[in-house]
Amino acid sequence: MENKTARLTVLIDPQKKKAFEQLCASQDITPSQVVRQLIRNYLAEHGVAYGAGAANSRIRAGKP
Repeated sequence: MENKTARLTVLIDPQKKKAFEQLCASQDITPSQVVRQLIRNYLAEHGVAYGAGAANSRIRAGKP
């Protein structure tokens, strides 16, 4: 897990929030854990590096 955290506020309709929280609870995982995994997967899918050495990875990938 990352050393520091930052807050991300997401607005969704109450029914989706409730269903999401219930599903997470049934799988014994927190909504925050699921969102963090979704973000990691999305970044990886798009070839975006982050964390230590990320600047060098972007340069090698041909991105500024």
